[in-house]
Amino acid sequence: MKCLYGITINELEKYFMDKGEGKFKATQVFEWLYKKRIHSFQEMRNVRKKTISDLENDFSIEPLKVVTKKNGKNVSKYLFELEDGNRIEAVLMLHDYGNSLCISTQVGCNMGCHFCESGRLKKVRNLDASEMVRQVLCVEEDLNLRITHIVLMGIGEPFDNYKEVISFVDIVNTPKGIDIGSRHITISTSGIVPKIKEFALYPKQVNLAISLHAPNNEIRNQIMDINKAYPIEELMEAVRFYLSKTNRRVTFEYILLKDVNDSRKNAHELATILSGINCYVNLIPYNETSHIEYKKSDSKTILDFYDELKKNGVNVTIRKEFGGNVSAACGQLRSNYKEE
Repeated sequence: MKCLYGITINELEKYFMDKGEGKFKATQVFEWLYKKRIHSFQEMRNVRKKTISDLENDFSIEPLKVVTKKNGKNVSKYLFELEDGNRIEAVLMLHDYGNSLCISTQVGCNMGCHFCESGRLKKVRNLDASEMVRQVLCVEEDLNLRITHIVLMGIGEPFDNYKEVISFVDIVNTPKGIDIGSRHITISTSGIVPKIKEFALYPKQVNLAISLHAPNNEIRNQIMDINKAYPIEELMEAVRFYLSKTNRRVTFEYILLKDVNDSRKNAHELATILSGINCYVNLIPYNETSHIEYKKSDSKTILDFYDELKKNGVNVTIRKEFGGNVSAACGQLRSNYKEE
């Protein structure tokens, strides 16, 4: 049975019209689901019994099961269990600008980023839109707060699950739904070039982040298998196409790995390949795990890298560190439980 949380408002309007009912009922149902946060169709008091019966026969609204939650300073990390027993993660981070939730888009990942805990457990399947939406709903209900920003940067490669990801964005962005502004939603990709170009034509002003993590093909080939399919030159050409269509700034994520990609020379190379691109760089201190050999760069090296980019005119920030005590590396909580 399909979960109603994976249905866009346009799809729900069509569902009601196919049944000979007014499409306004889609708005009614969305308001019950996302504004009043019902847990049962029977709670919809202004919807007639036949409509409720049809919805109960055709859809479910079961929440995700929380396996465990770990809390740290300004961070909460969730491990969810899906209906088929697979597990995924979401991380809530409390920032000065709002409450940001990083969600998963797949069970596992096949992109082959060697430093990433998620990739140790290969892709099992894509998540559907409802499984993404329910991560948001579950965290909001559990912590009794409103999520203001969403980042699709958890387990999985969002552009390897493009159709469901776009449905998810449409659902959470709908004013009658969760109503998160498109400019408060960020989709991160490791660099699937054809999907970046397709996303450039998507009409909503959703943010794009590129997981770059290297200033040249030699290093990127070593740490990110996707670069062998889409090398940096092709990736940058796709980014320029995206900019030409959207005129929206791109974020480049750059995890600093000790003695791998963190030298001043690397920073200068990075500034060179980003020259002329409307972007900013988000430097990310690495979250070490017991399963992967890469180590975090020391503070001086991170600051030197930052200074070199600034000196070369690059807009750059160093991401605040969250949750070192809550298995913060993406996929770490899931893989720890799997091994246990």
